[in-house]
Amino acid sequence: MIRDQETMTVLLDTLSRFVRERLVPAENDVAETDAIPADVVADMRELGLFGLCIPEEYGGLGLTMEEEVLVAFEIAKTSPAFRSLIGTNNGIGSQGLIVDGTEQQKRDYLPRLASGELIASFALTEPGAGSDAASLRTSARRDGDFYVLNGTKRFITNAPEAGIFTVMARTDPEVKGAGGISAFIVEQGTPGLSIGKPDKKMGQKGAHTADVIFENCRVPAANLIGGKEGVGFKTAMKVLDKGRLHIAAICVGAAERMLDDALRYAIEREQFGKPIAEFQLVQAMLADSKAEIYAARSMVLDAARRRDDKEDISTEAACCKMFASEMCGRVADRAVQVHGGAGYVSEYAIERFYRDVRLFRIYEGTTQVQQLVIARNMIRRAQA
Repeated sequence: MIRDQETMTVLLDTLSRFVRERLVPAENDVAETDAIPADVVADMRELGLFGLCIPEEYGGLGLTMEEEVLVAFEIAKTSPAFRSLIGTNNGIGSQGLIVDGTEQQKRDYLPRLASGELIASFALTEPGAGSDAASLRTSARRDGDFYVLNGTKRFITNAPEAGIFTVMARTDPEVKGAGGISAFIVEQGTPGLSIGKPDKKMGQKGAHTADVIFENCRVPAANLIGGKEGVGFKTAMKVLDKGRLHIAAICVGAAERMLDDALRYAIEREQFGKPIAEFQLVQAMLADSKAEIYAARSMVLDAARRRDDKEDISTEAACCKMFASEMCGRVADRAVQVHGGAGYVSEYAIERFYRDVRLFRIYEGTTQVQQLVIARNMIRRAQA
């Protein structure tokens, strides 16, 4: 669903130019310093990138799902670190509030998220609860007008920069599994909240993750999302369905960038007296990549339109996340191969992208988790 094609075209053209002229030239700096320059972050705020998917009444652009994936195709054509910084504000960091928060909670936080004044983070994964998120152990005990949180979250994106955290914690220890989990907004600086050392990762320099530790952290009861206990896991799953579709779109954009780089290199690089793009085995790698990107792009757009039409897209979102992330990995591998030895040195962007995109098959639900979601949904519908 595109609400105004002319406005959308202007937005996409502006974003494409910003990526090309502002973000791509900063990629190497981000990779070397493990930080996004402050002036680049300021420009991202100025463009409204932190509030792309936050409703207009709270200061955002309120993009539909189809509009969001079109934007994601463009923003993904540069280092994933840039998308990661704004992505949690538009996605998993804010969507819990948008879909299930009280009106007061929305008014308190969404305008500041939309402006980029606050960076959001989503704290679900734990040392012992990754793919099996329903087994989380972080506890939230009611104490008067507060909840006391204890536990550790792991691999939390934007944790070092975050101003607020959407935290999943168990409010009912007697209920094992999803039913005892609630969702909270926890502000940075709350006594008992601390951040671990930033993780040293294979790739995605400039996109920071770290442990988030709660030690008798007292959170106002007013920060229980929706004001209701026991529905936090449902909130998380609603958020993740949308997030998986967004990541699938990011995989498409990143694959398009890698293929563009590989094609340009193949046209310029000569061996045996002619460009390697004229060799059929190189052409096969380029063609296979183009076809798979087209398939993934079509899937993502179809699922986005279905979501805008209020359909349940749990299966489709999992299909998109699984196929697009695996596709992105194959394109990365072929792009390195097309570059040959040059693809293995950091002078060329493909070396960095090869490492960066490996994460897409892991976070927001591994490929294997997506397979389980798809198969279980199929079986459930067949038996209904």
